[in-house]
Amino acid sequence: MKKILALTLAVLMVVTMMVSFSACKKEEKLVMATNAAFPPYEYKDGENFAGIDVEIAQKIAEKLGMELEIVDVEFGAALLGVAEGKYDMGMAGITVTEDRKKTMDFSNTYATGIQVIIVKDGSSITSLDDIFEFNADGDPVALKNPDIKVGVQQDTTGDIYSSDAVENWGLNDLNEDGSIATDRVVRYKTGAEAIAALKSDKVNCVIIDNEPAKSFVAANDGIHILEGDNEYAVEDYAICVKKGNTELLEKINKALDELKADGTIAAIIEKYIPSKAN
Repeated sequence: MKKILALTLAVLMVVTMMVSFSACKKEEKLVMATNAAFPPYEYKDGENFAGIDVEIAQKIAEKLGMELEIVDVEFGAALLGVAEGKYDMGMAGITVTEDRKKTMDFSNTYATGIQVIIVKDGSSITSLDDIFEFNADGDPVALKNPDIKVGVQQDTTGDIYSSDAVENWGLNDLNEDGSIATDRVVRYKTGAEAIAALKSDKVNCVIIDNEPAKSFVAANDGIHILEGDNEYAVEDYAICVKKGNTELLEKINKALDELKADGTIAAIIEKYIPSKAN
């Protein structure tokens, strides 16, 4: 009887050790905040997440030996959540700005975003010259139409730029303290809502990243992107982490460098944005 009891205890000890070992070996999660309404960078494909940022994030997680967990929230909430340490990192077509650098740190860049202007077919806006009056140096000094309304996805680069003063390529009148005196920017939770507002004549145009713009135009009749030399802004995309989280930032940068060097990032971008179509 004693031998049987001893054997049972030994088996229990082995099982306990194996369970403990398995628990130790379980992959740590890398929580990524995003706004999955920004194709082709991030969007929902049925119940699954897809897009450039999603695939790059998955490759980073694999290199770090971690399990990627994606949380879909509003764009502003993604930035705030990362800044507060609620999420490990943010990827949502995020550009680096001086204001954002005050509350979070950024990785090396991995893609370039171009802000463009979408208008309805037949719009009186056919170029930047129909929006701004320029001086001899090519800098904006006034608006052609002071009643213009511009739709943007809130907290995005398009929102930041267009909310500035006219002399900084914005569309608003600012007070001396920098506060907004006349706000001509209408902010929506998603790019799709901004496009719907354009189609229903609630705004005169929409400013958004070029690649999502292509997707929205392809999915909606009666709208188009201003062609020619009418790019509104050009920015580089990066990954944000909580300010001071240098350990994670260094790991992300190392993974990004390796993914750039072996052609993985280029292949992912080519998959969603074929160069022959650019």
